[in-house]
Amino acid sequence: MEQVPTGGRLVQITVTDGYDLKGYKGDTPVTFVRAEFNQVTLGDSAKITVSSEGTAKYNFTSSFEFNPEGGITLNDLAHNPIFLTVTEVLQKEKKQKDEKNLILGQAVVDLLPLLEGESSFEMVVPLHPVQGSPLETPRPGSKQCSLEVKVSVAEPLLTAAQVVGSNLLKVTLEGAYSVPESFVPTGTQQNYMVGLQVPSLGEKDYPILFKNGTLKLGGERETFPRPKKWPIANILAPGANNIPDAYIVGGPYEEEEGELNHPEDREFRNQAEYTKKRIIWDLESRCYLDPPAVVSFQKRIVDCWLWPVEMIRVPLVIAPKGKAGKTEKADDDSQLSFHGVAYVNMLPLLYPGVKKIRGAFHIYPYLDSTVYEKTKLSFSLFRDTGHHLNQNNKVGGINSPLTKPVVSKNLKEDKTVKEKDIDGKIKPGDVQAPSIKSQSSDTPLEGEPLLSHNAEGQQYFEAGTYIVLEIQLDKALVPKRMPEELARRVKEMIPPRPPLTRWTGGAQKAMSDYHTQIKNISKAILDEYYRMFGKQVGSNIDSETLEEQKCQLNYEFNSSGKYFAFKEQLKHAVVKIVREKYLRTTSFESQEELQTFISELYVFLVDQMHVALNEAMPDDVQSTVSAIHTSSEQLRLFAFEAEVNENFEMAAVYYKERLVREPQNLDHWLDYGAFCLLTEDNIKAQECFRKALSLNESHIQSLLLCGVLAVLMENYEQAEIFFEDATCLEPTNVVAWTLLGLYYEIQNNDIRMEMAFHEAVKQLQARAIQTQVTKEKSTGNVEYAEEGGNIESSLGPWGTINDSSTAAVKAVGAGGRNEASKCQDSSAILQPAPYSGVSQTPTTIFMETIRFLMKVNAVQYVHRVLAHELLCPQGGPSCEYYLVLAQTHLLKKDFTKAEECLQHAVRLDYLNPNVWGMKGHLYFLRGDHAEAKACYERTISFVLDASEMHFIFLRLGLIYLEEKEYEKAKKTYLQACKRSPSCLTWLGVGIACYRLEELMEAEDALSEANVLNNYNAEVWAYLALVCLKAGRQLEAEQAYKYTLKLKLKDEALLAEIHTVQEMVGFGNPSF
Repeated sequence: MEQVPTGGRLVQITVTDGYDLKGYKGDTPVTFVRAEFNQVTLGDSAKITVSSEGTAKYNFTSSFEFNPEGGITLNDLAHNPIFLTVTEVLQKEKKQKDEKNLILGQAVVDLLPLLEGESSFEMVVPLHPVQGSPLETPRPGSKQCSLEVKVSVAEPLLTAAQVVGSNLLKVTLEGAYSVPESFVPTGTQQNYMVGLQVPSLGEKDYPILFKNGTLKLGGERETFPRPKKWPIANILAPGANNIPDAYIVGGPYEEEEGELNHPEDREFRNQAEYTKKRIIWDLESRCYLDPPAVVSFQKRIVDCWLWPVEMIRVPLVIAPKGKAGKTEKADDDSQLSFHGVAYVNMLPLLYPGVKKIRGAFHIYPYLDSTVYEKTKLSFSLFRDTGHHLNQNNKVGGINSPLTKPVVSKNLKEDKTVKEKDIDGKIKPGDVQAPSIKSQSSDTPLEGEPLLSHNAEGQQYFEAGTYIVLEIQLDKALVPKRMPEELARRVKEMIPPRPPLTRWTGGAQKAMSDYHTQIKNISKAILDEYYRMFGKQVGSNIDSETLEEQKCQLNYEFNSSGKYFAFKEQLKHAVVKIVREKYLRTTSFESQEELQTFISELYVFLVDQMHVALNEAMPDDVQSTVSAIHTSSEQLRLFAFEAEVNENFEMAAVYYKERLVREPQNLDHWLDYGAFCLLTEDNIKAQECFRKALSLNESHIQSLLLCGVLAVLMENYEQAEIFFEDATCLEPTNVVAWTLLGLYYEIQNNDIRMEMAFHEAVKQLQARAIQTQVTKEKSTGNVEYAEEGGNIESSLGPWGTINDSSTAAVKAVGAGGRNEASKCQDSSAILQPAPYSGVSQTPTTIFMETIRFLMKVNAVQYVHRVLAHELLCPQGGPSCEYYLVLAQTHLLKKDFTKAEECLQHAVRLDYLNPNVWGMKGHLYFLRGDHAEAKACYERTISFVLDASEMHFIFLRLGLIYLEEKEYEKAKKTYLQACKRSPSCLTWLGVGIACYRLEELMEAEDALSEANVLNNYNAEVWAYLALVCLKAGRQLEAEQAYKYTLKLKLKDEALLAEIHTVQEMVGFGNPSF
């Protein structure tokens, strides 16, 4: 039994059995197993004869000492596997002194389970045959020969806390593409190397090197998926080079995190990865990060996002036998050539939940000043440790990172080299590279000669060389909240509210009972009428006869007691209405209050009686007039009209009416919440948005609005939950990611802000590409779009170009919208939709967010987003930017600044109807109706309509009425009625017709307006005028009464009514 030295632990590897084996000389060869780890042979098994079934009982145990203080470390376990080589022992021939051994195959055992806290594991590993081995042809009935292996240690190498706090870094170098033309496979053999340093084991740095890249000519594309390989040389079996269950799978360029992931790079990458030279490694190198190293790794990314990945080419040196000293000197004098560097943005690894970044990164010439400026590092992995790197730059040298000091055999020559390197360079004492942290001060190393020109490295830039690199962690550095946790947090803040069950004994039931009693009594009265006068009742009965029949019927009811019975029959239903509808359960305080209530109740009961009688009227005498009900969309339009006219009280009435009709419709709650935002009632707006969210916890817009309100009310913890939940539920939502980024900006969390904005841009580009491909498919031209030919013109790093060929966001056209959509889109007034005009403005993530915020009146949040839009590379001061800015100034009544913004907008796109519509609104609100008229007329003359024409027609019609151009006013208002009819549009038609002396048309239009809103005093006023002119006294008096009751504010109109009343001699009962 081997003794474990103090401070070390023994790791045992036991090979128990081999399966499906056979040899060169037969199916029952004599074999043994050799175990190797970290280029050291651990031992050989006994020589075992394979059975006829192909099995061998080795029961061979070998071991090595794990000692992190000076021997084999956790990094060695992560980086190096166990190699098990099966060798066949041939019998000695007569003339041979020793037995001849032939290698059959090699198996690989990955030790990663030991780094996951396990103390033992068993597995059956495939035995990969060497070239020419009989194992290349498996035995009949078997797939592949294998070994059964068990790895164990007395106790876990890592404690539970270390397992949780540590991490495993995997760096995969796939290849370098579009390499310089001077790279040729003929001539001197070259070693192509790539390297970087990462923090490991606390403050120390660990160099990760990839050597011996294979130069390939163009003409074929690398296949996907393809296996990743161990970064270790001298592996005997080709199959043993492949890391088990590790593959390079590739993926769309747009989903990468590198530099060449834009659509305009697609064509270049297709050429580079198919037709041009490339260097292929396909190697994966691993590095164990203990808890202090994880903290250091994270802090280094925060300090500098860009990490240098260096690339060089050095000649391969073949060491001649017996001349080791000369070989070492040749190595030392060899110079680095084609020294390049790629700048890898490591920031995405600090995004929540991100464990991997993969992408293509440009290779630039290595220049000290540039590298220091970008990375704050003045240390070069290859230049400053080149003496030691060259020690292994020989054919057959290992590919793994250097972990052991190399002692020079020629001490004199080694001393000379050190003296030569001391002049301004780091002394390479230990092979372990100096810590990057020690070199990352704010000033370069004193006395170091800076490399200011790199002609060979410049060839990388001229050829467009780039490397494809993948950096993966076993666990995310920043954990991400799980969707289940976010949903639970949202539920805690806003518990779902089940719909209330209808109470059958409420006001609705009282009304229903009253209607039923009215119908029963009316049927009884009608039956009595038929009994007394018969059913043969003609329609030409004179009024005197009808009056006589009425008197006889009343006498019959009073004398027989039926009238009292009918009254008692109705009494209970009326009492229920008083209690349930009017909530009257106590006595009145005064007689006056009682009389007022009785009058109000009487009017209501008579109206409801008429409703019930109309429903119960027989078909042969029922009126053909049908009840007109306003739809939810019409109520939304009416509310918005009241908003723009600043009649907020009436707007609230309409919004509440929608909520009463459909309390479970979350869109109604969102609209009312947006109205409350406009009136700056944030508390009520928050209640509305949370009510909408309680109706549907997965509704993205409700989540976003709850988050916006939480930010406005400085409840930042809840805001983060709302925004994160929205991105989890709909990861493709551009606005959700942008709002999350804006939240992180408020919190001064630059890293997560960058993450959110990057994801928003990524989703916007993906959506634009999908839209473009769909459009190309519909036209039958798919191939060119897939190659990226048409898309690059419509995409930028921050968004999509909104031109006529891009279907990502379409301008709102006038021709194809039906009436319902027009009513729904009415909220776009003063909120210009994207317009496809002369200037091809880009659609950015910020402009999409601005549209969303303006639609819901979150003006307090908009200015922050406008600042980002102004600084955005693809944004800037566009026409739409100035339109939004002008709208915010209009809401504040800052007409001067609004006019300045609109002047800029006109200069950018003078054919945009939204600009002229907004200018018209500006002049109208400022009282300059002549300029407003000119702008409105210009707006309606365009082929394409503005985003919303409703108020343009309303205000233009009003100006025509003021200027007594009644024909134009009538025509304008009729156009508005065709698009989105409302009380105001029909009122305008009625006024124009009245002024044109078209009384019948005026009455029809005013009646239509009265149906849509019978609380408009101006409608009643013009109806009174029409009835006065028509000579209808009773109707004129009724209309005039409602005009006064609704408190008409237009004194001139009221004076006109009085004049006409005096002229005709009736209409005012107070005379």
